[in-house]
Amino acid sequence: MLIRSIDMIIEHPAEGLIMIISALIALVVAITFHEFSHALSANILGDLTATRLGRLSLNPKAHLDPIGSIMILLAGFGWGKPVPVNSYNLRSGGRYGMAAVAASGPISNIFMAVITAIPVKIGLISLTANLGADPVYIVAYLFQSIIYLNLALATFNLLPIAPLDGFKVVLGCLPRKVAFQFAPLESYGPMILLGLILVDYALPGPGILSTIISPILTFLIRIILG
Repeated sequence: MLIRSIDMIIEHPAEGLIMIISALIALVVAITFHEFSHALSANILGDLTATRLGRLSLNPKAHLDPIGSIMILLAGFGWGKPVPVNSYNLRSGGRYGMAAVAASGPISNIFMAVITAIPVKIGLISLTANLGADPVYIVAYLFQSIIYLNLALATFNLLPIAPLDGFKVVLGCLPRKVAFQFAPLESYGPMILLGLILVDYALPGPGILSTIISPILTFLIRIILG
């Protein structure tokens, strides 16, 4: 994100600064709400591990990972602090409970995007205005950043690759026998995900991840914003 904004920062410092600040605010909102929702759903389902560790909080300090946040700004992908969950404490059962806790993160980001889009849908804010120093344009760009980053975070996290949320969601939805065969892939997930990211950056043109994510992200944006 930040790398792609360098030209704007050099040519138009004021607009570039607005873009950076908007991205930072959107990042804090998206990650904080995402991780808080994991902690809240785990708490509701009976596991108080995250609550005892101070993760049932909307304080960004409890959820932001410095390296993960920097990676999102620089490269467009990253992470927050993982929320610890003890599956044995979940009332709905380990596999199903973990799927519910995992799904709550992306769902919360989609919810945040929907709420942020309401002023746009009713005409109070226009996202078609050119970015400038006018407060109206600044607010519009901030709302746009919050909507986009929340949807991007939700879409990325729903990929069925560990350690992303989508892996546990799929694991909880699969039949027991198939899930048992699928589960061992979790240990290879981080290596697979890193490999896909590196391949995407090494090869010209749209990468594997962007080819998968872009249509879903575009669909969500169209549904929410019209």
